[in-house]
Amino acid sequence: MSGARYSRWDGTQDPFGPELPVDELIGRLSEDLLDGWTAEAALRRMIRSGLPGRFSGLADLQQRLRRRLEQERRRVGPGDPLGRFRQRLEEIKRLEREALAGRTDPEARFQEMVLDALPDGPTAQIAELRTYSFASPEADRAFADLLDEIRRELLESRFRRISEALQNPSPDDLTRLKDMMADLNTLLDRRRSGDEPTQEEFADFMRRHGEFFPENPQTLDELLEALARRAAAFSRFLASLDPEQRSQLLGLADDLLGDLDLSFELSRLGESLRELAPGLAWGEGVDLQGEEGLGLGEAMDSLERLADLEQLERALGQDYPGASLEDIDEESIRSTLGEGAGRDLARLRRIEQALQRAGVLTRSGGRLELTPRGVRKLGERALARVFERLTVDQPGSHQLPVAGGEGEPVGSSRPWRFGDPLRLDLRRTISNAVVRSGPSRHGVQLHPDDFEVEEAELRTEVATVLLLDMSRSMPLRGHWVPAKRMALALHTLIASRYPEDHFSIVGFSDYARVMDPAELAQLEWEPVYGTNMEHAFHLAGRLLARHRDATKQVLLVTDGEPTAHLEGSGVFFQWPPIRETLERTLQEAMRLARSGATMNVFMLEMSPGLVGFVNRLARLVSGRVFAVDGAELGQMIVRDYVSRR
Repeated sequence: MSGARYSRWDGTQDPFGPELPVDELIGRLSEDLLDGWTAEAALRRMIRSGLPGRFSGLADLQQRLRRRLEQERRRVGPGDPLGRFRQRLEEIKRLEREALAGRTDPEARFQEMVLDALPDGPTAQIAELRTYSFASPEADRAFADLLDEIRRELLESRFRRISEALQNPSPDDLTRLKDMMADLNTLLDRRRSGDEPTQEEFADFMRRHGEFFPENPQTLDELLEALARRAAAFSRFLASLDPEQRSQLLGLADDLLGDLDLSFELSRLGESLRELAPGLAWGEGVDLQGEEGLGLGEAMDSLERLADLEQLERALGQDYPGASLEDIDEESIRSTLGEGAGRDLARLRRIEQALQRAGVLTRSGGRLELTPRGVRKLGERALARVFERLTVDQPGSHQLPVAGGEGEPVGSSRPWRFGDPLRLDLRRTISNAVVRSGPSRHGVQLHPDDFEVEEAELRTEVATVLLLDMSRSMPLRGHWVPAKRMALALHTLIASRYPEDHFSIVGFSDYARVMDPAELAQLEWEPVYGTNMEHAFHLAGRLLARHRDATKQVLLVTDGEPTAHLEGSGVFFQWPPIRETLERTLQEAMRLARSGATMNVFMLEMSPGLVGFVNRLARLVSGRVFAVDGAELGQMIVRDYVSRR
């Protein structure tokens, strides 16, 4: 007897199975986000590269498809598209000459002269021989068969597998073909003019002419797509030939199809298809690299496959407006690159869904964003990066050396002493009373000596405001990404280890504003001029005023001196900074210091202007100054926070 066990999902299980490891996806996404990519760009990058060792990304699938494209191009050579017909003509002329050589009459000599005077090109030779009276019945039959074959191949170049309906075309067959093309052109002309044919009209067309379309299209759209792809392949084939070859082929088509009015109907059809399917590669030459001589129909089949592969390769590239993984035909991927490639594409399509179901990403208004859980994961990774390079002997001890009284319980107790808060451990207190006086029918009598209180550690409360420079110079000097990593790491450290502390982030450029970690995680630097520390100090003061009993500190991270200050309802900016900007900034900093906040400045550059300003700031507010390389910023600030707590 089999059974099943169920448990609540706690976030660690993988609902997508081992083929799509959510933890690895989250780790990869976090690394890219910490390296400065947006959520959307990081997801695209992951889809592009896949998970090495797990499944291929679009880049690998595209590379494999390009190799398949080269193989297809090598199948069709530029050669002579009429070469086979030229050889057949030579054989026909040989048969005719043999028949004439056995005759002694003047007519035979005249016909030999006609054969000798035939022009060089196969198109002109065929035109001359169509009015020639063959002396050889065998040559006459061979020439008639050649004309039928050329007509079939010319039609096959426009209609896939039409030869199945025209094995040995009689005049009646060609008349039916002309009627079909006339009716088809009528349908397409109506569509071009906006008078859409009904499905019943299309069904009636197929009942009358379905023999010419073995693919059995079910709608006019399906038929139009098939015809347009074939016609576009023929136009590309013509564009790949040299002018002489192209002229010979078109001349032959006009000669053999023109007298049946087929040439006119084909021309009408080509114009309609170009207008109704403009997105195809009409007239784009192909680098035909092979030497294999294919018939026109076979060459068109190959060029259609080539066009399909090129379209699939563009879809895999995803470098066009509005690109989506849904544009990639999974069945085409499977048939071209194998079942494994199809499974890889299916996995790539599920990555975003997996990250959304894991609660890391969400899409709102078409924009991909981190969820609070995603921000937490990102902060954990940022903090892990810091601690990979940071060793702290006693990380983050908040406790004071006095036990007992108010604070966080630690699970033990001790005898009460006069002056202790009466935070009794009732179980131990009553147990002491029972042991001291023994069982009693009148209840337990308590004595002060019985009292035991819960031990607790006293914890300090710290309110921290991080002032983060977001001005134009930060990314230009390579400081923005390390600064963002540091902020996320510090947020995670405080939220996870010191939940009684308070942490706020203020970003500043021309203006300052309060940001939450989710906003910061997806924020790019601001391409504006101005470093408005005055506004940042003012917002920091307002945030710290909410925590009157906490120890207050400000962490300022910048790579330049202040160059902007508030003026009325706007901002004044000037570089180099003027005296008024510096004075206003220092006044706001001193107001912040008088409120009890300590100042820690982390300088990312050592320019004379910044060093001079920071030294003056530190003297006025009794602050500390750290000159730090951007790559070491996270370790420096986390180490300082932990050691001071």
